[in-house]
This record gives sequence, structure tokens and C-alpha cells, in this order.
Amino acid sequence: MTITEQPAAATEQRDLSWLDAVTMTELERDPYPVYERLRREAPLAFVPVLGSYVASTAEVCRSIATSPDFEAVITPAGGRTFGHPAIIGVNGDVHADLRSMVEPALQPVEVDRWIDDLVRPIARGFLEQFEDDGHAELVAQYCEPVSVRALGDLLGLKDVSSDQLRDWFHKLNRSFTNAAMDENGEFAHPEGFAEGDAAKAEIRSIVDPLIDRWIVEPDDSAISHWLHDGMPPGRTRDREYIYPTIYVYLLGAMQEPGHGMASTLVGLFSRPEQMEEVVDDPTLIPRAISEGMRWTSPIWSATARISTTPVTVAGVDLPAGTPVILSYGSANHDTGLYEAPTAYDLHRPPLPHLAFGAGNHACAGIYFANHVMRIGLEELFESIPNLERDTREGVEFWGWGFRGPTTLHVTWEV
Repeated sequence: MTITEQPAAATEQRDLSWLDAVTMTELERDPYPVYERLRREAPLAFVPVLGSYVASTAEVCRSIATSPDFEAVITPAGGRTFGHPAIIGVNGDVHADLRSMVEPALQPVEVDRWIDDLVRPIARGFLEQFEDDGHAELVAQYCEPVSVRALGDLLGLKDVSSDQLRDWFHKLNRSFTNAAMDENGEFAHPEGFAEGDAAKAEIRSIVDPLIDRWIVEPDDSAISHWLHDGMPPGRTRDREYIYPTIYVYLLGAMQEPGHGMASTLVGLFSRPEQMEEVVDDPTLIPRAISEGMRWTSPIWSATARISTTPVTVAGVDLPAGTPVILSYGSANHDTGLYEAPTAYDLHRPPLPHLAFGAGNHACAGIYFANHVMRIGLEELFESIPNLERDTREGVEFWGWGFRGPTTLHVTWEV
């Protein structure tokens, strides 16, 4: 079956030997040149360092994500980091159960009930720590802390410090993206999983006692609901069953709003007149965020699908059982959809992007994440409307699986 057509010749007729030289270091520092060439020459291609086929255009990513001929699979490094059954890599009844477990608290009508009361005090608390200083590094002092604190409190981890939550997601991130494979299909750097393992041990040491309590004394925290909701009276889901999804949340769900905010700010700083528009008119913040998520997608290339039947995609014949990494960050720079996609532009005609994925494995927390980012930026611009990027410091983005600025130095007149 052919699920998408491309006008170009089949990739097997092209010389793709240049892909042999692609390294993980190159992808982590700046994946865009490699993926720009992939979109042009081979929208679906096998990338040796990843040990997997990669989809790089919006058409191919969306068609695979929504095709009945593919189902979810976790990348090898992701599986090594999260274990089974992680919500992003399962299908059928298990996926349906895990989605039914996490989705109720993330429905718009439910989020609207508590999101302001949750996030605004958190944002105000972090702003009060530096708003009189005249300078800050916003990734570490604001964007990431607001993101992890909001989700941590929602999960029931109110007694875990924001610094500890940030440390966990950074360690899980580096483990999850330790994806380089050798010529034998083995992990090239198995030692790279050690810090992720250490983070998981710390998580369990803190969360296990909480689970013990929630089993007998349920409360309104998300993890307590995960244990109890939909279960027969007197029974709870097994903790080993939900831990992989806890790890998914402590990485992907915690980093996404923070890095989405930070990338949006970097984009706005690149267009000072657009920054001024947004500060003067906060109703533009959701539009600014949408463009920031397209411009630098926080979940850049962290999800995958596997073919369930022989299928032809973009001129490439894939046997059943072939994994494909969906590079949504590349798809969001597809020149077939976006004019000058490498530029941040608040006034870009609104088009659907793939920052939150597609198909039945699209992010369950889209509404929650967008509102965390919206409230965070509203509070920031209200408190410090004269925010400027400190041009004495550069802005470096990092990451291939998950991507965002590592630092963002700013100044303002006090």
C-alpha cells in the first residue's frame, strides 16, 4: 500500500552516502541543515547514527502518524530510559487505558477550572525573586521553574523542589536522547544511560511512599487519580504499570511548556517590533506561542511509529516491522507549507503545526501546556514590560529529540 506520494524519484535511486557522516553531536547542536537536506532529497531515509528511518517533511510525518498501517513504538533509547508500558510507545487496549488514565484531568473544561489558580501564583513567586534585579537568565530562573512547578504540583509532587524536578528532566532528557547506534545496532554509548537510571532511582525513592499513601488515602493529585480512576472498588493500578508514564511526564510534559516559553521569547526578541506588539496587547500571546512552538518545537524528534504491514512511503518500500522516527521539528520548517520557515514571524498565516504531534498519539496535554505558557508570559510581560535580551550573551539551542534554548539572558530598567 502507498500512503503518500512524492514527485521526486525514490530515495533508493539517490546517493545518500552523506548520511553515513552525520553524528549525534551534529544533530544535538543543530539538526536543521541535515533535515533541510533530507526534506529536499529524501523525505524518508535511513539515518545510520540513529539506526532508524527518519521522516522529515510535514506530509510524510502526518501521513505516517495518522496511517492505519503504522502503530506507536518507542525509540530504543526511549525504551531503555522509560521502560514498558510508556504511554508514548504502546497501542491497543494498553494505550486506551493509559490515555483514559491521564486525559480526564487534562480536558479543557477541567483545566479551565483550576489553571489560573495553579499557575499564576507559581509565576508570581518566581518573578518576585528577580524582578527588582534588572537582569535574569530566564530559562533557569523562570521558564523551566514555572513549567516544572505547575506540572509537579498537578502530579502531586508539591514537596519536591523545583530544582530537583528540573534536575530529573534534564537527566532523563540526556538519557532518552542517547540515541547513537553502532554498526551492530547496539547503543554506541551505553554509559550515557547511567544518569537517567540515577534519576529514576531518586524518583522512586520519593514517589513510592506517596503511592503507598495514595493507595489507601486517595486525593485530587493526578497520580492518585491514575492509581484509582476506572478501577474496580478496592483495586488500584499497579505502580510498575504507571511508572513508565510517570517518567514520560517528568521529561516531556515538564520540559515542553518551559522550553516553548523560552523559544517564543527568543523568537520575539529577534523581531523587536513584534515583541512590542505582544507586550502592548496580551491577547496576541497565544498566537506568539503557536509560532514559537512551530519555530523551535520542544519535542523536536522524540516519537516514532512502526509499520504493521509492508508499505510504500515517499517512494521507499518498508517491510512490516520497520520503525520510523517522526521529526516534527523538521516538519515545522517545511518550505512546502511555510514561507521562510527559519524566521520567527508572529504574523505568519495561521497553519496547523506538528509541535504536539498528530494521530491518536498526539500530546494529551496540549491545552494544559498552552495555558501554562500563556499565563507564564502574561505574568512576565506585566511585571517586566521593558524586557530586552542581553546581547552580550549569545543564545544557544540544544537538542535533537527535545530542543530549546539552554540559556536566555535578559535585562531591563528597574
